[in-house]
Amino acid sequence: MSRLLALLYGAFAYTVFLLSFLYAIGFVSGLGVPRTIDDGLTGPPAVALVIDLLLLGLFAVQHSGMARPAFKRWWTRYVPAPIERSTYVLASSLVLVLLFWQWRTLPFVIWQMDNEPARWVLYALAAIGWLLVLSSTFVINHFDLFGLRQVWHFARRRHPDRDTPFVTRAFYRIVRHPLMLGFLIAFWSTPDMSAGRLLFALMTTGYILVAVKFLEERDLIAQYGDTYRSYQRDVPMLVPWRFARWHASASPSCPLGHVTGGSERAPH
Repeated sequence: MSRLLALLYGAFAYTVFLLSFLYAIGFVSGLGVPRTIDDGLTGPPAVALVIDLLLLGLFAVQHSGMARPAFKRWWTRYVPAPIERSTYVLASSLVLVLLFWQWRTLPFVIWQMDNEPARWVLYALAAIGWLLVLSSTFVINHFDLFGLRQVWHFARRRHPDRDTPFVTRAFYRIVRHPLMLGFLIAFWSTPDMSAGRLLFALMTTGYILVAVKFLEERDLIAQYGDTYRSYQRDVPMLVPWRFARWHASASPSCPLGHVTGGSERAPH
């Protein structure tokens, strides 16, 4: 594959991701975008429920399925390794775009908070959640996470060092998956909870818990062994209910995993 073409492809995939991420903020918060959780396509409630569940299920299957090591070993026989990550990011972004486009509203009100100061507190919490999501990607390696580092090294004929030690920084000393915690805060912090938003929040919360516990962390243990088991014992998964005892330490390891809505790569 042409090195310039790979670089352009990686930049395109990252741009699509960035636009879809920004749209997701508006989609969930109901601000600044043409279609939101509560303002878009309508239909009979039963039909809307089925379509929304299918859209969320499609995202979960694509996002976690393509992230698994076995799948990556298979499809890198056909997809050049330098653009593997960019292709994953692009596929995830396009599935999100489909969800934004075809989501059906379920406007029945579950709760509505009329107290103005309380509303602003919830808006602020949601903003903190989105900031935690974004900042967590930079605490690890934002450009590696979204494929830019790989295509940049390929274009410069360099091979990225994949033999870095396992260490923790910043938020990763408090919870093991701060990025996912940020999503949960953003999804649930709203003064106006409709049936559609409740469905979205419940399903994404369930997906995050299952994917992190039974897929993501299983892969991390397979990669890092006792180092990650020790990290699990000392640092809470999502809720910072106690002070972590973990101290950054090195061990023979290499970066793995990833995110964006289901799996989050290990801090390194």
